[in-house]
Amino acid sequence: MTTTRGRSRMRGRLPALLLTIGFALCAATPAQAHPTPPGPNGPATPDIVDSTQRGGRAVALTFDDGPDPRNTPRLLDVLREHRVKAVFCLWGEHVRQHPEIVRRIAADGHTLCNHTMNHDDMSTWPPEDIRADLLATNAAIREAVPHARIPYFRAPYGAWGRTPEVAAELGMQPLGWSLAVEDWVPPGTDELVRRLEEGVTPRSVVLLHDGGGDRSQTVAAVAGVVPGLKSDGWHFARPARRG
Repeated sequence: MTTTRGRSRMRGRLPALLLTIGFALCAATPAQAHPTPPGPNGPATPDIVDSTQRGGRAVALTFDDGPDPRNTPRLLDVLREHRVKAVFCLWGEHVRQHPEIVRRIAADGHTLCNHTMNHDDMSTWPPEDIRADLLATNAAIREAVPHARIPYFRAPYGAWGRTPEVAAELGMQPLGWSLAVEDWVPPGTDELVRRLEEGVTPRSVVLLHDGGGDRSQTVAAVAGVVPGLKSDGWHFARPARRG
């Protein structure tokens, strides 16, 4: 027979017993049952994307190495005139020098991409150094545009190394390209127009530059090509994300 005193002791021990059982169950749960939460931009994968989200006659224009005080505002004027949205892959030190241009890029509805602080070749860097650089670049962008979404990362020179996995952990999809018209060695506006018109295919991601040198030919080529593409039924889309 259980006495009143015995029942009282049992009630006193019950919370401690339940707590012990709870700890035991937690210890028995494998760590993989609790996946790492996605980065601030949502889930991403280390896969390097080089096509658009939308199918059909879609093309994504991406611009590297800005912001640049000479070329980026002129390019933004062209894109606004033709109601085209693009991706701007931002060089962190340039962001610090020209935050007002980054604010305009964001205000015009374009997509932001991390292109590292100093445009270094990171192909041999260890993950902890890559992570520090990417976080510093994001911090510079968000100092200019608080709470900015930065859904993509592009490695300078296309030298990827361990950067895709680090970028994905931070919620940024590694962004490649399917068409490069080599505007970093300006061949003349007419030649850039030809390369763009002949090179664009459905779901292309086009690599262009608004910084890193005199990009006036690129700006002029974009102004010359975009109206024709639109009249031919092309639409401008964001690159894909795999997350």
